Amino acid sequence: MPGERKMDRLTEFKWEIKADPEKGMKVPVRIYANSKVAELMQRDRTLGQAANAATMPSIVENMLVMPDGHEGYGFPIGGVAAFDADNGIISPGAVGFDINCGIRLIKTNLSVKELAPSISKVMDAMFKNVPSGVGSKLNLGFTEKDMDKVASEGASYAVEKGYGFKDDTEFIEENGGMEGADTSKVSQLAKQRGKPQLGTLGAGNHFAEVQSVEKILDEKMAKAYGMFEGQVVIMLHSGSRGYGHQVCSDYLRELVGYEKRNSIKFPDPELGYAFVGSKEADNYLGAMKAAVNFAFANRQIMTHFIRKSFEEALESSADKLGMRILYDLSHNIAKLEEHNVNGKRMRVYVHRKGATRAFAPGRKEIPRAYRDVGQPVLIPGSMGTASYVLAGREGSMLETFGSSCHGAGRLMSRHQAIREIPAKKTIDEMERKNIAIRVRSRSLISEEAEWAYKNIDDVVASVEGANISKAVARLVPLGVAKG
Repeated sequence: MPGERKMDRLTEFKWEIKADPEKGMKVPVRIYANSKVAELMQRDRTLGQAANAATMPSIVENMLVMPDGHEGYGFPIGGVAAFDADNGIISPGAVGFDINCGIRLIKTNLSVKELAPSISKVMDAMFKNVPSGVGSKLNLGFTEKDMDKVASEGASYAVEKGYGFKDDTEFIEENGGMEGADTSKVSQLAKQRGKPQLGTLGAGNHFAEVQSVEKILDEKMAKAYGMFEGQVVIMLHSGSRGYGHQVCSDYLRELVGYEKRNSIKFPDPELGYAFVGSKEADNYLGAMKAAVNFAFANRQIMTHFIRKSFEEALESSADKLGMRILYDLSHNIAKLEEHNVNGKRMRVYVHRKGATRAFAPGRKEIPRAYRDVGQPVLIPGSMGTASYVLAGREGSMLETFGSSCHGAGRLMSRHQAIREIPAKKTIDEMERKNIAIRVRSRSLISEEAEWAYKNIDDVVASVEGANISKAVARLVPLGVAKG
């Protein structure tokens, strides 16, 4: 098979590719997966890319692959790597193009029974109010100064402009804004691409989905998160749109010259990097944080319009409907954090690409309301399948730099899915499950069909079995809106 690698099985849910100094591997590759998921991961270049990433300078402890891991640009999606903060590196390819693509879950006090008569109205309103699809645009009337504020302050600026409740930012990773964003390091092209896209969903695997809490799997944690069986919730998946994509593209190009000047060689040219403290690394971090904040504001503005959609369809206020943010968390990000590395406390730049933070109880970064039970970890499935709410466990702090999976993980490329999965097959399956669907493109239905992804239950079982995250609730879709 294309990506077959010799893996040693450490436990039922943990595998390892040993470090190979002759090939430049500085650390082992640690894979979190059950047998089925581990076999699927060998069908593409995922593990080869992970082994290449293990050659990067100042990588510490292990190169990690989550169970949703699949082939990406240089660095595998579902990959996590930490680099020494004093003499390590920053890698745009290990962050990804859609900087701070992330998941937000909005609670309601509605039951499925209460919403059922109005689900079509709600979906129609959401599809109208939240622009989606390739090139989707929204004119908010924001000036260039406003846009720089968005990128500097994130979700809090959107709330200040009237897009949200005052306490929304308490339940967003980084409180909805990373410090250190530098809009002067963002190109005019990135700013031009981002301005009309603020408040829009985009295409690909991005979605706004109305869901029900099918089953509570941990009563104590669910109570802390404000969840109950039969509850209606809304899951939102989107990122920094063209703004973040352009930031990544700009700095990947800039690094080509940096690498030549510094005689940097690596097994894959897509694994570009700059050393911490260099002008190139500092500039990228400033621009990356601006894109992170753009994405937080983007999800915040869409939350406002999702609330508005429920208000229109149900003729009640979002406040009365209990439409509060449960949590919003990031993937595709590099963050300076403190972790135990080989028994010592250490500052590291953790790169999570298609992976998400999963901090255990007690960490100060977790909202106070959740600190005793652990950070919520939001895991979407593929279109028409279940999603999960999990909680960070101590195992993630000990082994994965406080990280977990971020979704189901692709099995097929988008082109393969379009070729092999008829749109009608997915539509018929959605109808069979009584899921209301609103989509801009029939081809997108095939791209995002459940058969193009790993089984979400296997992925969640893998992180739970490895004690990285604990399952709190299983969610199923009632209606989905896509680009």
